[in-house]
Amino acid sequence: MIEPAPVAWVLYDGACGFCSRWVPFWKDTLAKHGLGIAALEEPWVVERLRARGIPLENLLDDLRILVAETGDVIPGADAYRFAFRRIWWAWPLYVLSVTPGFRRLFDRGYRTFAENRYRVSKACGIAPRPRAG
Repeated sequence: MIEPAPVAWVLYDGACGFCSRWVPFWKDTLAKHGLGIAALEEPWVVERLRARGIPLENLLDDLRILVAETGDVIPGADAYRFAFRRIWWAWPLYVLSVTPGFRRLFDRGYRTFAENRYRVSKACGIAPRPRAG
């Protein structure tokens, strides 16, 4: 059976131990809901994001969603919301993440984690997963 092309790609920091462990862990679940995964450092990803005006120095700032049909790039906490909305059992997380008050808390929590993910990876002893190739 040929699997359909992803509706969107979850793009993560392949040099981050936490990201390179957890995003691939969810690969099959994401695929069932039309989402592929790729590291932000992959050449095709870099090319597409630069074409969308994302400077190279900001490439790894956020987890991102790349929408296949439109080429739109959804960064940060909104990327999580995009994924939550597509997965039926994650809908409660989506609803919480858009609820006034909780939205600000979710966004702040995401930003704090994103800015400290290398420290979290180091503290937890999570080395980046070797890339297949």
